[in-house]
Amino acid sequence: MFYKKYLFPLFIVFVSVIALIDLFKPGLPITHDGQDHVARIANFYQNLVEGNIIPRWAGNLNWGYGHPILMFLYPFPSYMASFFHFLGFSLVDAVKIVFGLTFVLSGFTMYLWVRNFLNEKAAVVSAMLYLFAPYRFVDMYVRGAIGEHVAFVFLPLVFYFLLKLNKDIKGIYILGGSLSLAGFILSHNAIILMFLPLFFLYSLYLFYQSKNKKYFMFNAACVMILGFGLAAFFWVPAFFEGKYTLRDIVTGGKEYAASFVTWKDFFYGAWSYGGTLFLSKQIGIIHWIGLFGSVIATHHLYRKKDRLWIVSMSSFIIFWITLFLMTSASNPIWQTITTLQKFQFPWRFLSVTVFMSALLGGIAIHVFPDKYRKIFLLILVAGLLVVNKDYWYANGYLQKPEAFYTGVYYATTDTGESAPIWSVRFMEKEPKSHLEVVEGKGEMREVKRRSTNPQLFSQCCFTLPLLFRNNHANLLNFFLILLDYVLNGQLFLLIPCFPFLTCLSPKLIHLIKFYSSSNCRLFWEKYRHQQLPLLR
Repeated sequence: MFYKKYLFPLFIVFVSVIALIDLFKPGLPITHDGQDHVARIANFYQNLVEGNIIPRWAGNLNWGYGHPILMFLYPFPSYMASFFHFLGFSLVDAVKIVFGLTFVLSGFTMYLWVRNFLNEKAAVVSAMLYLFAPYRFVDMYVRGAIGEHVAFVFLPLVFYFLLKLNKDIKGIYILGGSLSLAGFILSHNAIILMFLPLFFLYSLYLFYQSKNKKYFMFNAACVMILGFGLAAFFWVPAFFEGKYTLRDIVTGGKEYAASFVTWKDFFYGAWSYGGTLFLSKQIGIIHWIGLFGSVIATHHLYRKKDRLWIVSMSSFIIFWITLFLMTSASNPIWQTITTLQKFQFPWRFLSVTVFMSALLGGIAIHVFPDKYRKIFLLILVAGLLVVNKDYWYANGYLQKPEAFYTGVYYATTDTGESAPIWSVRFMEKEPKSHLEVVEGKGEMREVKRRSTNPQLFSQCCFTLPLLFRNNHANLLNFFLILLDYVLNGQLFLLIPCFPFLTCLSPKLIHLIKFYSSSNCRLFWEKYRHQQLPLLR
């Protein structure tokens, strides 16, 4: 009985591990973003060690000047990696564990959802197609896109709990759906925008099917509200404080227009570890077979008056709409609906095609007579392994000491879009010290430094006028104490805006104090249009 109950889940785990063999080798697989992710997670973990359970500031990034990227970048993968690092694994191994574990879990969650409305073998087919889509290996071994990779775990879970709520109203399903949605939001804040319309459409379908429509819609709404509420600690600050960053640098340059996909690339493209213009955008040969097989399945379901034909037909249509949105023919839509430009690359919609093609492949197998399903399942798995056998390999490995990631990192780990609007986009060299005397005479000795809390100094001597340069944005509170204790007359103060020198008169000190806890954003909003004397 145990063997029969867990046979298919164990089969999914066993087959998925085949694609993870290269993660067991020493070093960090060379990917577009892998090294930056490890450095970012190192700063994230440092925050947690210092007691900041919701990290915002990466103190060692940007040549040691610090960077607010943690406020705007999906935190859940970093929490996962930090947990494994806490258990004793190196930062690199912790990241590889996250990639490997979530890859296996994504197959299981897809199986869990599909099994609840199709048969077991169809669920295994969907799980295999979900795991072995070429784009999944692009994420893992080419891009190193840890956030998008982790998000694949939660997507089927949201659908699963919505389906369970349609069958039986239980608090555990509301809680599970809320946690799954929150996990999805915290895994990748851009991908969630792609799938929100699908959650809405699926909820409408279940509403149409439900015997108790009023209760289902109420509980589905609870899932959405609680899911977004649980993730609010991340997306609310990211959304409302994004206007104080250079976020439009990436999306404002029409970069998306250079990344449209040609139709032939959906059917076949040479495997490449190159940049965003060269990586493979293919759907997968076996996925295409399952897709076209679903057309026959849809017709069969319609004739049998099985309402599953609605899901099949809708998924088929959404699949083709998604392909269209990735081609240059959709450029007028991208220009009109500017929110799409926030995705940066049209081929990010491959996440949707992976999900849809996996679902349609499972539906295609579902309509086969039971005595043939096992044969087709084995043929499909063998075909997936053969067709994708060249895609689950790393393009070499980085061998870096742990200190490379935990020390000063010579990059922001993004393209500068998270930098505050009152700062420069990138720094180009390390600061001489965290607090630097530019004019006058003064000596400072650093006593204690934390990545987000103010550094503590003891002064030896000062002569006025004295001009400081703050080389780390979290020294503001120290400056306020210093002003109260040491200086008088003509005061020189530095607002936390990277290397940015500001001269203010004594009457404005109370304004700085009032806004001191808000990292300058409120002060900037109130006084940016006034003529304040600035020194650079």
